[in-house]
Amino acid sequence: MRYLHTMVRVTDLETSLRFYRDALGLEVIRTHEAPAGRFTLVYLAAPGQSEAQVELTHNWDPEVYTGGRNFGHLAYEVDDIHATCQRLVDHGVTILRPPRDGRMAFVRSPDQISIELLQAGAALTPVEPWASMPNVGSW
Repeated sequence: MRYLHTMVRVTDLETSLRFYRDALGLEVIRTHEAPAGRFTLVYLAAPGQSEAQVELTHNWDPEVYTGGRNFGHLAYEVDDIHATCQRLVDHGVTILRPPRDGRMAFVRSPDQISIELLQAGAALTPVEPWASMPNVGSW
């Protein structure tokens, strides 16, 4: 058995790509357009880790997706949690659970998929603005 990918449905592909690719830093591995099925698939992965992919599925016909919270979350290890959170904020992403401990943070995608960010190795020394930033919403 071999892990292939995790699929999440997205309502707006360009908005989702701005989140997953531009803000979070994942790289597009491949894209598949299926006109007959009226959907687009975009596979992304963390740089250098193409074996662990996220598949964004965009159905061309509008749908309302509910229950994103029961999915749980995607988790990514990052080299510098403070810099990663700052990059996300710079892209307009709200940090729901800031890395007050220098170790863990949570954000949500445009479709409300929870994303956990974990510091690689030992926790970083807590710094502002993260150290005193409160939680926002749910993750």
